[in-house]
Amino acid sequence: MTLRSMLKTTTLLLSLSLAGTTAIAEETYTLRLAETWGPNYPILGDTNRSLKAMVEKMSEGRLQIRIDSSNKHKAPFGIFDMVKAGQYDMGHTASYYYKGKIPNSMFFTTVPFGMTAPEQYAWFYYGEGFDLAQKVYGEHNMLSFPGGNTGVQMGGWFREEINSLEDLQGLKMRTPGFAGEVMADIGVAVTNIPPGELYTALERGTIDALEWVGPALDLPMGFHQIAEYYYGGWQEPSAELQWLINKDTWNELPEDLQEVLRVAMRTAAYDMYIQTMHESGKAWSSIQEEYPDVKFRTFPDEVMEALRASTKKQLAEMAEEDPLTREIIESQRDYMEQIRPWTNISDRAYLNNSDVE
Repeated sequence: MTLRSMLKTTTLLLSLSLAGTTAIAEETYTLRLAETWGPNYPILGDTNRSLKAMVEKMSEGRLQIRIDSSNKHKAPFGIFDMVKAGQYDMGHTASYYYKGKIPNSMFFTTVPFGMTAPEQYAWFYYGEGFDLAQKVYGEHNMLSFPGGNTGVQMGGWFREEINSLEDLQGLKMRTPGFAGEVMADIGVAVTNIPPGELYTALERGTIDALEWVGPALDLPMGFHQIAEYYYGGWQEPSAELQWLINKDTWNELPEDLQEVLRVAMRTAAYDMYIQTMHESGKAWSSIQEEYPDVKFRTFPDEVMEALRASTKKQLAEMAEEDPLTREIIESQRDYMEQIRPWTNISDRAYLNNSDVE
């Protein structure tokens, strides 16, 4: 072969190689995402729309996300099964909705009297939280990523004032997750109802009380028009949503698109937390000004003592039943014991000294 022909061959091979690289680089991927929330739902749904926009921009269109709301897939509490089966590539939901299938899921949303949102994020990303979540969901061919935090949630809307533990006996209340287990233990008749059915259930008397999130999401739902007693929270000090991703889908993505998705999820989750804080401040001001009949209350001491005692008892019982459960509970407890003293001398001390109420 002459030098000239060798150069031609090399040039041809290089051209083919570059063409192949370009073709691979321009290959697009579309992920189907199912969310628990209805179409255009504020804040929670905004988080997915934000994720979609960031992913598509950062990947220059190579990674697309198609969002199906609950009105489309008809299974607001079926996200776990649909993602596991590969019917959807991703899902946005709350981990504790699936405690009936995997009891350990509860711990990755929140635990009554547990960590605040900054503490829990620190545990997720710098403690053992993220790895423990993958242990739980990896058994079901899924990955789980933090999907946005509401911060401290309110204790709920009640038609009647709660003055004693006796007032809770047989009271019909919508409250999910571990909080539901605790409320049931002290005598409440607990149920879980999809978000879109909450107002009607409260209005028709199917339930006597409910807890949803906080002012930002409660005010648009209209609960204040039916129940005038609004109680402070104990049950969800940091309610973290989640993105579930089918492992087969994740493994099919090129590494750079995995990183794009990872960064976009973390950013969108953070944005949901601060958006909730902003909107709740606005909404609470509106409630105070426009709906003066709404009465803020805290639960009586005997109720709080019963709730704390039930939480401790149930955590101890669960830790004895399963080694992974015990590992998660101990990890959260140890981390909170390490981080809470700092929260106390920083946030708590500052708020105690602040002149703004």
